[in-house]
Amino acid sequence: MLDAELEGRRFIVVSNRQPFAHVHHKNSIRVEKPPSGLTLALEPIVQATGGTWIAAASGSADKETTDANGRVNPRPPGVDYDLRRIFLPPKLHEDFYTGFANSTLWPLCHIAYHQPRFEERWWRAYEQANKIFADVVADEVNGQPAIIFIQDFHLALLPQLLRERCPKAVVAQFWHIPWPNPEAFRICPWRRELLRGLLGNHLLGFHLPYHCNNFMDTVDRELQVRVDHETNAVVSSTGAGTHTRTMVAGFPMSVDYPRIQASANTSAARREAAKLRRQYGHGNRKLAISVERLDYSKGILERLHAIERLFERHPEWREQVEFVHIATPSRTTVRAYQDYAHAVESAVAGINGRLATPGWTPVQALHIYVEPEQVWNWYQAADAVVVSSLHDGMNLVAKEFVAAGRDNAVLVLSEFTGAARSLREAVQINPFATDAFADGLARALAMPEEERRDRMRRLRWRVSHYDIGAWARDLLRAIRQREFDAQDFAIQSAIVSGPGPRQPGGADFPRGGRLACAGSARTADFAGD
Repeated sequence: MLDAELEGRRFIVVSNRQPFAHVHHKNSIRVEKPPSGLTLALEPIVQATGGTWIAAASGSADKETTDANGRVNPRPPGVDYDLRRIFLPPKLHEDFYTGFANSTLWPLCHIAYHQPRFEERWWRAYEQANKIFADVVADEVNGQPAIIFIQDFHLALLPQLLRERCPKAVVAQFWHIPWPNPEAFRICPWRRELLRGLLGNHLLGFHLPYHCNNFMDTVDRELQVRVDHETNAVVSSTGAGTHTRTMVAGFPMSVDYPRIQASANTSAARREAAKLRRQYGHGNRKLAISVERLDYSKGILERLHAIERLFERHPEWREQVEFVHIATPSRTTVRAYQDYAHAVESAVAGINGRLATPGWTPVQALHIYVEPEQVWNWYQAADAVVVSSLHDGMNLVAKEFVAAGRDNAVLVLSEFTGAARSLREAVQINPFATDAFADGLARALAMPEEERRDRMRRLRWRVSHYDIGAWARDLLRAIRQREFDAQDFAIQSAIVSGPGPRQPGGADFPRGGRLACAGSARTADFAGD
């Protein structure tokens, strides 16, 4: 079905993180997948289209498994797309990735109260890395028609570079993290360069209409452009009387629901889930888990404070529930992440030191990488999953749990995640409000069986009816809409003053407002109020 939307064009995904890495392991080379919801969600789309994925190398054996152009050869079993790797010099990668991407842009876009740093050398490295990506992508496209789908905040300058070098290609980008309000973004010294880079896209997508509005308000304040709220577009002048048009729309990302369901419900997965319950739940105790990267935006410390408060305010839960905290070490070269990891370890030790008994440990911390399929087994084992992000564009952990968890399990979800807009049957909490958070945990743990099952049934309906395939189709249809609308200015006038243009074959194209509300009438139901 996705092939029909491509209309014979190549589909090229570009991201900093690759979908798999080759890693030396003892006397062999092993294929490993990164702890990334982004790559896990996107891989089925690239598989379905037989496309090409371009990404930065990250594995110790990556170079040994690629040809002279950086293309992985041979493909690993089950991989039906090309992966082309970019080998950035180590110092450049450190300043680009550890520096500007994760110490400047990440904290700038997340309201997690961590101050971003603005280093000139990091900005120069960010510029250079984006140019290197542009060289490789332009070489891959080779002047032919294509859809280039760029991912996330690492490559904000790339769209403008590609729009000039790949005139036959459609350039689209999905920004997976929040976009801050104009007042927050304006502290960035290179804000205008970043905005101009992003306006090189034909289509720019965010998870939520709220982030779309923040972006358009930022552009309106910082650049000499025309912001068209009627059609959700930004029109920029390129000189000599020509203009470019960037459509901005919200598409709430989802997960591969059928694949996760199929994997989590095999007899082998159920046996593994039962083993995890025996090992960590210890008999009749409740098992509550959390799964995330070890990142300050995930609200791990806030959750630990709430767990301790739970046992103070609701002592009946002492020795009746165990919390397992699974956190993959992340960005370990960034000082803020090192400090945060130490703070989390100290908090866990403090809780256990004050509350543990000879047969009970309140919090068990597993700071390890867990393969996706194994994570789904954990979801099958859990009575509750707790997502406590302080600020999150979407949070796919919540949706994965809905797809993989038991029928009578409960989701405890931060109201500051994008997922909270659609997953309304979760027990929603404010991670900053420690007492209320603790009470939310108690409510989830004590919830009657019938209510738990009804909530999970409704959550599953939402996630299954808007999965990663529906998300991809909405994006590709939006690209087709943009192309159709751009055929002449008469059509543009018709969009504003009259009925929307019609597809060949007679079906109405959606108006721009449809896209800003999440891509389709069906999706609007999941976008929340």
